[in-house]
Amino acid sequence: MNPTSAPVSSSLPSAPTALLRRLEWQARHAVNTSVSGDYRSAFRGRGMEFDQVVKYQWGDDPRDIDWNVTARLGEPYRKRFVEERDLAVIFVFEDSPALQFGSEGRTRRETLLETTALLMLISSINKDRVGLLYSSPGKSWFQRALPGRKDTLRVASLLLGQEPPPLDGPSVCPVQWRLMRKIASRGSVLLWLGPFVPAAMPEAWRELQQRYQAVGIRADDPWDSELPEDAQFAAYDPLAGRLTTIDTSSPSERAAHRRWRGQREAHFTHLFPRIDDRLKIRNTDDPLQALVAYFHRHRHAGAAA
Repeated sequence: MNPTSAPVSSSLPSAPTALLRRLEWQARHAVNTSVSGDYRSAFRGRGMEFDQVVKYQWGDDPRDIDWNVTARLGEPYRKRFVEERDLAVIFVFEDSPALQFGSEGRTRRETLLETTALLMLISSINKDRVGLLYSSPGKSWFQRALPGRKDTLRVASLLLGQEPPPLDGPSVCPVQWRLMRKIASRGSVLLWLGPFVPAAMPEAWRELQQRYQAVGIRADDPWDSELPEDAQFAAYDPLAGRLTTIDTSSPSERAAHRRWRGQREAHFTHLFPRIDDRLKIRNTDDPLQALVAYFHRHRHAGAAA
């Protein structure tokens, strides 16, 4: 499957327009009140240039120590860098059928779509370029990173207007990671949104993490954490492609759920070892408030370090 570039249109698709207007208002309000500095602290990319050598102080990153200068002067000195802010934020949306579950309120897919649109708008308001690699079973397309409100709204509208993949179709959702080097420059921020079901690590994933600032964003349903007590029902499993009967009072069902939950958490942590590079948003949460909390937590953690 060869990804294509996103279709070009000067107008927004009609279906998501009202939602997008609401999200843009929310994003602008958040940026104007509290998010902007925290956003820039969380998403710095890897674009840094050398400024000068300064004395090392308690709390500085020891990886920046200039050992040659330190040896010559007899006291520790470090290299100081300044940020190159011409930043591209590349969104990878893995539209797997596994996202189409929600025990109450919204589905995982709806949570991630709204989160992606909000992040795109916040990135654009902060003058960053926004790009997208979309992947679903049987379909994949990309949009190179572009600046400006108009192009960001167009890409967000294209994403929000995507039909969900059929539950009775293919369940494999291959992401074309080999394209990343072609569509994203070194130092970009890579935001991967998907179900993160246990699977093999993508090819050359650790190399991509060295090249980009990679963050994983996952939507969690309340049932992902804990099954309800004494419920029995039939459900369609899109990954297995069949109906299955679930009895939550069964000890074996609850034990299987605990194993799945542990494997899912281990896989997510294996992909993103740093806790600051993992964001989990519950279907019952307000996505914007979850993002604001993530940005605040990230900035305070950086200040404490």
